[in-house]
Amino acid sequence: MLRSRNFVRFMAVAVLTVALTAVGLVHAQDKKIITTGINMVGSDLETIDPGLAQTVSSVEAINELFVGLTSTNPKDNSLIPGIASSYDVSSDSLTFTFHLADNIPWVRYNKDTDAVEEVKDDKGAVRMVTAQDVVYGIVRGLDPKTASPYAYVYPDFIAGAGDFEAGKATAADVKVKAVDAKTVEITAPAAIGFAPFIYGLWTLRPVPQWAIEASGDKWTEAENINTYGPFALKEWAHDTGLTLIKNPFWPATADIPAPKVDEVVLRFLDPQQQYAEYQAGNMDAITLDPTFIDQVKADATLSKEYVNGNSFCTYYTGFNTLKAPMDNVHLRRALSLAIDRQSIVDNVTKGGQIPAQWFARPGLTAAPTLQDYPDLGIKSNADEAKKEIELAKKDLGGTIPQLTFAYGDVGTNAAISQAIQQMWTDTLGVTVQLTAMDSKTYFSKVHEDPPQIYRSGWCKDYSDADNFDNVVFHSGSTQNDTGFANADFDKLVDGARLETDLKKRTDAYAKAEDILVNQVAAMAPVYWYTTNLMVKPNIERAESVTGNEAYYLWDKS
Repeated sequence: MLRSRNFVRFMAVAVLTVALTAVGLVHAQDKKIITTGINMVGSDLETIDPGLAQTVSSVEAINELFVGLTSTNPKDNSLIPGIASSYDVSSDSLTFTFHLADNIPWVRYNKDTDAVEEVKDDKGAVRMVTAQDVVYGIVRGLDPKTASPYAYVYPDFIAGAGDFEAGKATAADVKVKAVDAKTVEITAPAAIGFAPFIYGLWTLRPVPQWAIEASGDKWTEAENINTYGPFALKEWAHDTGLTLIKNPFWPATADIPAPKVDEVVLRFLDPQQQYAEYQAGNMDAITLDPTFIDQVKADATLSKEYVNGNSFCTYYTGFNTLKAPMDNVHLRRALSLAIDRQSIVDNVTKGGQIPAQWFARPGLTAAPTLQDYPDLGIKSNADEAKKEIELAKKDLGGTIPQLTFAYGDVGTNAAISQAIQQMWTDTLGVTVQLTAMDSKTYFSKVHEDPPQIYRSGWCKDYSDADNFDNVVFHSGSTQNDTGFANADFDKLVDGARLETDLKKRTDAYAKAEDILVNQVAAMAPVYWYTTNLMVKPNIERAESVTGNEAYYLWDKS
């Protein structure tokens, strides 16, 4: 009997253990985890350091971990509060005073406890995001020692930034100051209406000085990083993926609420791999490779999971105007005219993209539209292309040497480059050698030594034509890999950013675009992007036109 009772007790404990284990398993399964490949590529992120990031993939992660003074509504690109709950503008429109929201602590993920924790200082007090953290992040982003690829943007928006960036002044000369723990004051050298958008860009976001000083270049690794956004960094498996975990200490606001999901896994896969994983049920959302669009549209189930929308990006071909023979304007114009843009969007990309006649994507503030400027820019024209190539031959001694065309080896870049290569050969009779380059380091190498011809693209940082024409192609821009420099162009874009009349601003950008893509033909616009995604039915995706996803608005059932 005793043995029987012990056996019964043993069986009861065993059953209870199994039950508790099952409960634990159910609890784990109840976690809302979204696995996505949107905006990711088949290689590791170059960085998640706000001061160094320059790609859409990196900014995708940064936006979830670090929030700017201001932010943008993902649905319509309008300005919304970030970590500043409000701001004031001086009567001369030069000084902006930002008031930080209360109770935003720095946090970190603790692997041992599998939990997000508040970061504490040496005295045991919770580190809160302060005005001094904002000042440190801004000054670090401008410091020539940081070598931020975006530092050149800010001298027009922060007084003293230009001289500091150039090494002609000290950090104390930068007109950014912490008035008190919760108040930041920024003074601009000129009155520019869209400046509040600029102050929210990722390069100017608060970063943890103590963590950077302690870990140096390794401060962004999961075991070292401190963040404060709606998500924290749980894991960075280099070359594989990055896992974000919900930050329970983020003070939810009307515009940036607490995340509805527990984790977001960003997987580093090229679009073909993403599609295979999506079909296998291993991913919830992906960027759809154009080669599968026809298949998806023809499938009764997959077609319902297909998402197509606008995206403020432009795909283009850049010409190194300083490297022979691309220093010949007739050759550049011939190559641009010979690109059959409609054929590319119909037969290669197939995602509803719009053939581009100029650079600044319509829909941006002050950007020309096809409705108002139907004849602006450059269009495909084989006859005109042949005339231009003959003029180029005269300048170049009768023949066109073999040209080199580089592209990042990811997504549809190879297919698009091959299509353009064939168009140039068929229409112009030129020989073009294609060079595929590692997508992870592609843009850095293009910046260092721009090829004769190269594939590129630009997505908006802030919703204004200035972000395209001025930021990328002004003669003083470090993003201007073409070497294009035109005094009339510079004058137009410099004036447009200070103009308050929208029609006059748009006209100025239209004139600047004509110089860029037609008169000088420093680049060949190819198409204006659309988003082409696959999203599982149980995923509630928040619409986004910003170029990045707002995962804090997503949900999963």
